[in-house]
Amino acid sequence: MGDSDLPGYKYLLVERGEDGLECLTLNRPERMNACNLEMLVELRDHFERLRYDLSVRVVILRGAGKGFCTGMDMKEGAGMDPKPKSRTARQDRSVYQGNHWWSDVIRKMRSCPQPIIACVHGYAMGGGFAIALGADVRLALAGTKFNVQMIRIGMTGGDVGISYALPRAVGQSVAAELMYTGDFIDADRAAQVGLVSRNYADMEALVAGAQGMAKRMLMANPDGLRFTKECLRLSIDAPSLESAMAVEDRQQMLMAHLSQEHRSRVGDFARKQQTDSASKAIFHDNAQASSKL
Repeated sequence: MGDSDLPGYKYLLVERGEDGLECLTLNRPERMNACNLEMLVELRDHFERLRYDLSVRVVILRGAGKGFCTGMDMKEGAGMDPKPKSRTARQDRSVYQGNHWWSDVIRKMRSCPQPIIACVHGYAMGGGFAIALGADVRLALAGTKFNVQMIRIGMTGGDVGISYALPRAVGQSVAAELMYTGDFIDADRAAQVGLVSRNYADMEALVAGAQGMAKRMLMANPDGLRFTKECLRLSIDAPSLESAMAVEDRQQMLMAHLSQEHRSRVGDFARKQQTDSASKAIFHDNAQASSKL
């Protein structure tokens, strides 16, 4: 699927390269990328499309303007009017549907096969924090702030996957602190506790860091990368080491028997030869090299 095949989004910008890298930008800068219902539907539909569009191999997610995403648009209530005015609206409204507008976005981010690298700057608040947590890797601009805004507006701190993802990222104690208080955590502390992988001094360095990481991911066997995301997702919830290793064993056997690239790389390693950039990566630390750019 090329750029011309994508729907005309109102609140998302999608840029794709021939190498399989997609840059997805939340595009409501006048509202600090706060989400209304239409934007949530666009996000949900886009990540559902990605699940079946294997031409995209890695996604960089970012926000336009001064911040990443400040969560629900409080002026629009994310499109969920608590008091529908018309009789038809009241009849169509369902409590069941309620928060699924938000939670389905996170579910589809986790289930799509592409690794998602979130470039977070400014503020990631409430649902915006949840979207950042839905990414596989988080990189942050110095000075960025995250918080569980829901607890500050008369709701619970457990919302759209935060109670699941946050303690797995930072541990139970820090997660409880942030969820119970709504306190902001800045980028420096976020890096210390494992919420983000790395901080960058300016936007240019942040974007370059994300692009460099994406390019290293793109050197991997496409199916190997997809299986690795699936494996990590399943292993986080695996009831035992044996269960996790069962997933690993089956995926590795599939790759060993079906991947011509695997056989080529083994040959390159055995002969200590560099036939392309991917085989060169077997012998060199590309992460270290790219960090010097």
